[in-house]
Amino acid sequence: MKYAIIDVETTGLSGSGNKITEIAIAVFDGERVVDEFHSLVNPQALISSHVIGLTGIDNAMVANAPTFSEIAPEVLSYTEDKVFVAHNVNFDYNVIRNEFKELGIDFSRKKLCTVRLSKKIFPGLRSYSLGKLCSSLEIPLINRHRAKGDTDATVILFEKLLANDKNEELKKQLNPKNGEVALPALLAKETYDNLPHTPGIYYFRDKDGKIIYIGKAINIKKRVLGHFYDKKAKEIALCRETSHIDFEESGSELVALLMESEAIKHYYPKYNRAQKRTNKGYGILAYTNRKGIMQLGYNKTNLVPNPISVFYTVNECIQFLESLTETFQLCPKYTQLIPSGSVVGKCNHYKLSNCKGVCVQEESASDYNKRVLKAINSVKITSKSFAVITAGKTSEEKGIVLVEDGIYKGYGFLDESTTIEDFDTFKNYIQLQNSNSDVMRIIQNHILQHENATIVNKPEV
Repeated sequence: MKYAIIDVETTGLSGSGNKITEIAIAVFDGERVVDEFHSLVNPQALISSHVIGLTGIDNAMVANAPTFSEIAPEVLSYTEDKVFVAHNVNFDYNVIRNEFKELGIDFSRKKLCTVRLSKKIFPGLRSYSLGKLCSSLEIPLINRHRAKGDTDATVILFEKLLANDKNEELKKQLNPKNGEVALPALLAKETYDNLPHTPGIYYFRDKDGKIIYIGKAINIKKRVLGHFYDKKAKEIALCRETSHIDFEESGSELVALLMESEAIKHYYPKYNRAQKRTNKGYGILAYTNRKGIMQLGYNKTNLVPNPISVFYTVNECIQFLESLTETFQLCPKYTQLIPSGSVVGKCNHYKLSNCKGVCVQEESASDYNKRVLKAINSVKITSKSFAVITAGKTSEEKGIVLVEDGIYKGYGFLDESTTIEDFDTFKNYIQLQNSNSDVMRIIQNHILQHENATIVNKPEV
């Protein structure tokens, strides 16, 4: 058996929407590396400043590199008939699979995760990040956060895993139990077989028909099966009680998220504890300081009465503020990207700074504030009326999510061939739903994360 040990560097830190900037593949036959491939990749997209700082790969470095479509034949060849191995394999695998998907190619390989294997074969370590593992196991790690350096280290880690695999953990991961064996004892196989591979929400019911869990998925069947393989105590208890599964197709992830939010609040299932507790997150705020300069920043949402946008983590807030800073030539000192008082003079040392000098009075506060207002208006949707057009449940229809005067009205579907001449006509096609901060956050995040989202704005009178 041969293995393709792989690492990729990407334009962002999350898996969604990432493009590859560097890839390294080491073909390992179980004893030694027999072939290698390494290349920078032009992602045809901007690289996040956080990633530039982490990897050192900037936009200039990849400008003349081949695109993924140009190296795709090599990637296919080097991974064909081999097990795809990576540290946190789902990240690298999904990024590569999405790159092939854009080329119309279905990339499918058996996978092995060196994180999961390490936890089984070397239990009890404080951390299983690649850096900490290399330190614990005395593995040389050169050029950390570069594809070739991380791949070389993963090769040595994999050799150690093979040498110490006394309980055949690798074999267990390559040959998991089939879906039928994994089904809960009370669940009929026909129920599982009838689940679709489409976006939507699903309901786990107990033997009395009571809904005990509601989830959403881009692929309902695949996500449900994931519950059955999950060995967390909560998942085991949930599956033990599950006697039947219902589902509703949504056509898109956005509608599925909205359906899930509404259904959980309506049925209040006992295994949806996390979703029942609203994640307050962090709100983006704007205020005018004593110098008359409009500042942007973030804080916990309970401290931000009217947030411009809401995110779950501080990193998301920083990435959002960096994007606004770069796009609208804002000053990092006044977008909470540089700690107050940490920099004397102009902030031109900051890697995203196109600041025109408001921080040293080279630009007036009024001129600067105009750009801040443009930045706010570019993302603030709390008072707008618009419809987001999504995929429908079939190829003959399209989905609609309607917001009117900043209030979520509901979702619906209409025939693909139907043309809407008057914005108010959208109301005829939707199911009315409750509006709340959760659903508005879902809609706003969708718009921010999908630059090519189809949005129909209500004409201004």
